[in-house]
Amino acid sequence: MTKTIERAHYQVTFAVLVTGVSAYALLQSLVIPALSTIGHDLHTTQITWVVTAYLLSASVFTPIMGRVGDMIGKERVLVATLVALSAGSLIAGLAHSLGVLIIGRAVQGIGGGTLPLSFGIIRDEFPRAKVPTAIGTIAAMTAVGGGLGTIIAGPIVSSLGYHWLFFLPMIVTIFAAVATYFFVPESPVRTPGRVSWVSALLLSGWLVTLLVAVSEASSWGWGSARIIGLFALTVVVFVLWILSESRASEPLIDLAMMRVPAVWTNNLVGFLFGVGMYSAMAFLPAFLQTPASYGYGFGASIIRSGLFLLPMTVMMFFFGLLSGRIAARIGSKNAVIIGSIMSALGYIVLAVAHSHPWQIYAVSALLGVGLGIAFSAMSNLIVQAVPPAQTGVASGMNANIRTIGGAVGAAIMGSIVTSQLLPTTDAHQPSYPAESGYTHGFLFLAVVTIVAVIAAILIPTATEDDMSEHHLHAELAIVPGGTLVED
Repeated sequence: MTKTIERAHYQVTFAVLVTGVSAYALLQSLVIPALSTIGHDLHTTQITWVVTAYLLSASVFTPIMGRVGDMIGKERVLVATLVALSAGSLIAGLAHSLGVLIIGRAVQGIGGGTLPLSFGIIRDEFPRAKVPTAIGTIAAMTAVGGGLGTIIAGPIVSSLGYHWLFFLPMIVTIFAAVATYFFVPESPVRTPGRVSWVSALLLSGWLVTLLVAVSEASSWGWGSARIIGLFALTVVVFVLWILSESRASEPLIDLAMMRVPAVWTNNLVGFLFGVGMYSAMAFLPAFLQTPASYGYGFGASIIRSGLFLLPMTVMMFFFGLLSGRIAARIGSKNAVIIGSIMSALGYIVLAVAHSHPWQIYAVSALLGVGLGIAFSAMSNLIVQAVPPAQTGVASGMNANIRTIGGAVGAAIMGSIVTSQLLPTTDAHQPSYPAESGYTHGFLFLAVVTIVAVIAAILIPTATEDDMSEHHLHAELAIVPGGTLVED
């Protein structure tokens, strides 16, 4: 077999990219509803590290893979990324100990590169008029995949066992890797250079210390010496990373680009949305699965708790598809603002009204509309704000910041929810949080999303002429310069 020589139609390319991104997004949340089942089977109480290891690895590899793709070609790096994602799924699926499972999840995190690489390929290959809709749909699929994972986890675990939470996505990612090799054309835009591995090491360092601190703070205590020490170390390593990136001739993350108003404001909104979305997906199923005898919750099974989130997934997908038209009519900035407002309303309603199933379904739908509109519009604003040579890194860092926001938010949410536990008379039964913990947690998410509304208002509104001039100056400033590589 030989690789296709002619460039595939952009719609074929799009179908392949959607498949790969959807499989990666699915793996973000697929294990969350089954954490208690996996922990029981592996005889461990440290099962949350299955999620933390994945988020940590994705946080490190997302910008690295985006940068490497910009340098040597996005198609070949996307193939390598999907192969790594498949290998990580195989390791996790075969794991019978917590250590091996964590290693598999860490390898899966390399798949974080699928998003920036897909954005870059779309910008290089698609007709200009089709780019906003395509990027909006891909961005929406990241949220849809996350929501879908919580829905289908129950049936998979019930019928096949939790190991198939990894085997089934592996089949999809293998197919996506093969399809990418044969049908996705190699991108013509390249930025020659090298990866600053010192910067990559420092980036990994402060992310590790930060995520370990926020993940363990609820059990070690926020005021404990270990947590304070980790936060202090995070600050030190973060400063060293900034200095390293500032002095590097070819930085991993272009800090000058990150200071562009349209970039940093969108990244701030992305971080806050990550806090809200990942926290809701992590804790809402636990809330729904709480037995009603404790005064709240519905005693839902894994399957039923996933169905409560079905409206969110459907709405995220539907409004993600419509995001291009919505942005064309009202502007991407206004779309982010509206999406942020609707999400904030969803968390507020959830905090004050969660005693009847219809209330949960209504909130789920409201959050789906807000997330679907805002995620897609944010991605478009980021891509519009930077020159083509920086698309991979810029969009990768935006996705990365959402992941970091999710890790930080889930840790803080965990501390709030578990601040008061209900008494239990059976030592073999889990202690459930008091209802007030969830109420305060949902209010915390509402406040965070209200801050996102304010940040969205600060996003500058640039005209097409402004963006063209910015791209021209940015591309002229690149040394040794982006090059156009003909196939």
